Amino acid sequence: MHPRTVILDCDQRAELIHTRSRDSRPYLRERAAAILKIADGMTPYAVARQGLATPRKPDTVYDWLNRYQRDGLPGLIQLPRRARGFPP
Repeated sequence: MHPRTVILDCDQRAELIHTRSRDSRPYLRERAAAILKIADGMTPYAVARQGLATPRKPDTVYDWLNRYQRDGLPGLIQLPRRARGFPP
């Protein structure tokens, strides 16, 4: 089995670098950094365990990679959480 990777064109790389460096959402900066590291040759497993400030589960990084490959940068944005309301 070959390690998963992603190939970025110049525009995609520039968009991810800008997001990693300047976005106001820390979670999105982290996800962009992870995708860039995978594109630069690290395995998603290595990124999850050693490549980020906070170690993550490998499945989490694989999920980010899947979503990025399917939807691009918008796939890395968290969806709004459902309102829980108040208990009766």
